[in-house]
Amino acid sequence: MAAFLYRMGRLAFRRRWTVALVWAAVLAAVGLAGMTAPEAEEEPFSMPGIESQEAFDLMEERFPGAAADGATARVVFVSPNGEKVTAAENKKAVEAAIAELGDGAQVASIVDPYESGAVSEDGSTAYTTVTYKVDAAGLTDAGRSHLDESLEHARDSGLTVEAGGDAMQDMGGPSGTAEAIGISVAAVVLLITFGSLAAAGLPLLTALIGVGISLFAITALAGPLGLADTTSTVAIMLGLAVGIDYALFIVSRYREERAKGRAAQEAVALATGTAGSAVVFAGLTVVIALAGLSVVGIPMLTEMGLGAAGAVVVGVLIALTLVPAFLGFWPNAILTRKDRKARRAGGTPRETRKVNGGTRWASFVLRRPLLVLLAAVAGLGALALPMTDLQLGMPGDEALSKETTQRRAYDALAEGFGPGFNGPLTVVVDAKGTGDPEAAAETVSERIGGTEGVVSVSPAQFNESGDTAVFSVVPTTAPTDQETKDLVNTIRGDRPGIESEAGAAFEVTGTTAMNIDVSEKVQSALVPYLLVVVGLAVTLLLVVFRSILVPLKAAAGFLLSVLASLGAVVVVFQQGHGADLLGVETTGPIMSLMPIFLVGIVFGLAMDYEVFLVSRMREAYVHGERPAQAVTSGFQYSARVVVAAALIMIAVFSGFIGDSDAMIKMIGFGLASAVLLDAFVVRMAIVPAVLALLGERAWWLPKWLDRILPRVDVEGEALTRPAGPEAEPADKDLART
Repeated sequence: MAAFLYRMGRLAFRRRWTVALVWAAVLAAVGLAGMTAPEAEEEPFSMPGIESQEAFDLMEERFPGAAADGATARVVFVSPNGEKVTAAENKKAVEAAIAELGDGAQVASIVDPYESGAVSEDGSTAYTTVTYKVDAAGLTDAGRSHLDESLEHARDSGLTVEAGGDAMQDMGGPSGTAEAIGISVAAVVLLITFGSLAAAGLPLLTALIGVGISLFAITALAGPLGLADTTSTVAIMLGLAVGIDYALFIVSRYREERAKGRAAQEAVALATGTAGSAVVFAGLTVVIALAGLSVVGIPMLTEMGLGAAGAVVVGVLIALTLVPAFLGFWPNAILTRKDRKARRAGGTPRETRKVNGGTRWASFVLRRPLLVLLAAVAGLGALALPMTDLQLGMPGDEALSKETTQRRAYDALAEGFGPGFNGPLTVVVDAKGTGDPEAAAETVSERIGGTEGVVSVSPAQFNESGDTAVFSVVPTTAPTDQETKDLVNTIRGDRPGIESEAGAAFEVTGTTAMNIDVSEKVQSALVPYLLVVVGLAVTLLLVVFRSILVPLKAAAGFLLSVLASLGAVVVVFQQGHGADLLGVETTGPIMSLMPIFLVGIVFGLAMDYEVFLVSRMREAYVHGERPAQAVTSGFQYSARVVVAAALIMIAVFSGFIGDSDAMIKMIGFGLASAVLLDAFVVRMAIVPAVLALLGERAWWLPKWLDRILPRVDVEGEALTRPAGPEAEPADKDLART
């Protein structure tokens, strides 16, 4: 591996113009494809293999043309100053608003609240549901403008008018603010780390090129594959973070080799062969973790995982080819000021082994490894404790800011009709083959209506064939309450008796039931996913480090950091501690997809730091240093760069905390906290402490296993050669360019 990458880096250096032009052509090609691609029609959220999805599919089959997936807007009218919406003037204003709302070109139907009984018992509140012919993504700007203008006209009458539903969703793409924040902080960190504008700018430039290629590629594929907006957002997030980090490690190793007196071409080749090997295996672990999300069986997660994995692959390829090529264009510009001055004076700088912050920290840990280990594990354990209170769900309008009309509509409906009104269950009765479908539907409706926790059941509506009925069930509790989940399980648990009495089958669906089913599916998939991903990655690390205990220690450290980060997410987003600081106005269950998605990404990133840091220790150990000395050497050369890389990732992920999308906000916070804990507690404290306690045993590998494992030479043992004048002739290439 090291020898192959050494030759690749050397070739990229010598053929730098060709490499740069090839990447420019790739960027231009995918850019053109992305800009000319037709606008993607976002596919509706689906979850194969769960009851609520099967019921939804049955509705689409039995109610053709009813736009089961059409967008809806639930418009709420609240009378002013204790008046009633049934008063003559208020009723006139509501009916005028309904008439105007129904005139929209894309509107399929609208319900009169006075005819359907959609008026609260105290008469203060009424609502209507506007159903569209298309889904939320298919609503045109004209359709949205008509809805907004109709609401404004209704408000002019003195009524309080708010609207919720998916028709009110902001369908605009990412604003770019998060990326700008991440890049700005990354630039500052890189400038402090390298002390050179050129050295700081190179990782940023190559990372932006990689993100551009990935983003345009996803945009070009979004139409044919029906990719969601979150696919590109997550790809940008991870592509930017790993792109900067991978280039950072190559550039850092290049500067180190130049400081030893090596010529530019030789330094680039060695940096690509050694640090590049770590980049390859770090990237592989990230790709394994992200691509592994496809085994969960959730299309949305599969899209996000594969999109982000593609961005990581692009980042690895750019780090191995374009970064060495750019180093060929500016071989001395990225060096330290001291090295540049020495070269201008005609001297050859030589590296001296010096004590820095990394060696001082390593020495501190090596003197008291057990104490450091116990303190770090106890701290992470304390942070992980809130995980025992983890509640999964899919936050809806109740999680939005009170400044939004969706949140105000949600609150008005809860106050006027009860908390369960915002999360009705939909029951689909399949009476095909039944002698009396109406009687069967009535039996199912009565039995479910008599279940404890049900407020009301709507009249059943039949399809044209008369063999399928649909009705709504309003619970007494809010959509995200545990009692609502218990109610759904109770109704489904009573199904055998109800179906036997009615002579017809039924299924429970609706947004609330869908969220409950998704949560249960994600929880059941988490352990198999962990076994697959952790098993593959541990095997990969076994090949890289040729050790039994180091990969197991890496996996254990990952579990600690991911549990602690999930605990932090629970503390903020579920329990509400510090929620105001992040703009989280309403707390509640953690998004169902969050744990498994966080596990996938954090595992990949955790293995990044493991490979970068421990591979340098392994390199020192293979080259003859004692275990404790190898730990110190690893920290001397890698600690500063790992810290810089972690700070950059934290900055990139933290920028997404300001996103209005609740899912992106939660992912940004979870990833930022996970990287913070993994890099600074697990990798910088637990790893050296464990290696110090294990000593020689850390690198033990059974002889039979050593014989069958492939040798990849990540440490660059085959590349070891003396630095000095014999390497200098390569600089002649620079003089001719």
